[in-house]
Amino acid sequence: MKYIEKLHYITHDIPHLSHIEQAQQACEAGAKWIQYRSLSKSDEELLQDINAIAEICDDWGTTLIVTDHVHLNGKADIQGFHIEDMDADFIKLRKLVGHDITLGGSANTVDNLIRLVKEGADYAGYGPFAETETKPNNYAHLGIEGYQHVVKELKAQAIGIPVLAVGGIKTYDVEALMQTGIYGIAVSGAINFADDFIEAYQDFYTLVKEST
Repeated sequence: MKYIEKLHYITHDIPHLSHIEQAQQACEAGAKWIQYRSLSKSDEELLQDINAIAEICDDWGTTLIVTDHVHLNGKADIQGFHIEDMDADFIKLRKLVGHDITLGGSANTVDNLIRLVKEGADYAGYGPFAETETKPNNYAHLGIEGYQHVVKELKAQAIGIPVLAVGGIKTYDVEALMQTGIYGIAVSGAINFADDFIEAYQDFYTLVKEST
């Protein structure tokens, strides 16, 4: 079973900080898992970012995951991919990237999660917890009850996969979320738009650690 960090930090296309600057600050704050999420760049631009971020992550011992862009596997020091397409064929993806690469997927129903498990995903981002500007969508907000339900369902079916809450999570949500029994959380906007990036990351990290 692959190591999955309990706090995933996700970079984002924002005007005031480049992805490289986001990654640098996250690593300085102690991040051990960075998901590079850029859906607006050419392959050349992506690789420029990824190579620079990979060097930063290597210096800090941080895992680098890339959102989608599986075709870049082998072209940079990428430890894994997070696939946002909930209809993606993970059996095919696993054959494509091999068994050493970490593969995570997005889900918003128990059925989605079960399929990810059956097809060999290493972890799942489950959401949205609440309103989020980072990844706008029309899915119903799960709230605390949604995570209580999914943990109960997975236990009842003896299905094990690290499930991370994602989508509009604030520091004051962390304790209640972790108490549902989920594995961890993924955060982007609440850190990227905080007055103090590093302090915000460390606040989330402390809350996740204390709730584990």
